[in-house]
Amino acid sequence: MTAIHPQPRPHSRIRWRTPITMVILLGILVGGGWWGWNSLVNSSAEPTCTEQKLTNNRLVPKQVVLNVYNGGARAGSAGRVADALKTRGFNIDKIANEPKGDKVDVVVIRGAATTAPEVLLVAGQLNQKAQLIADGRTDHTVDLVIGAGFGSVKLKGAPSVAVAPGTTVCLPVIHTPQPIPSGQNPN
Repeated sequence: MTAIHPQPRPHSRIRWRTPITMVILLGILVGGGWWGWNSLVNSSAEPTCTEQKLTNNRLVPKQVVLNVYNGGARAGSAGRVADALKTRGFNIDKIANEPKGDKVDVVVIRGAATTAPEVLLVAGQLNQKAQLIADGRTDHTVDLVIGAGFGSVKLKGAPSVAVAPGTTVCLPVIHTPQPIPSGQNPN
């Protein structure tokens, strides 16, 4: 004996789960887009440089952040030059091949302006006359790109560069590595 009960029609039931899920997902998407836009527009990133008056109106190597790139020199040349400049007090940030892939004949120095004191201080360390390129960077770091014709740094480079009295110079923010407490994983 089977009882026949009328079955509801599949078309007559309204399924609300799919539209509700879509509205929730759309709300999450719009909220994420709004948060991303606000984060981009109202960025609280650290400053890349700080305006300071220099002691004795002189810029010294410990106040300069330098990137040394190999632009066609023999392998290891950028590392040797960076080591020599680090012993003079320069803060070396990157040592690598030239990021743009450009080949350099002798030596190129890139910085905020060709007359910027940090660029002139790096130029005072070299035996050869460098091609100076202003790229308007805001962090006031300096790129030193050495090529196949580069000889070496001077035995005794310029210890400092004079700046006009009373002027402020935008010095790069130097991040010093923090020691890791014993027993903690650095990653």
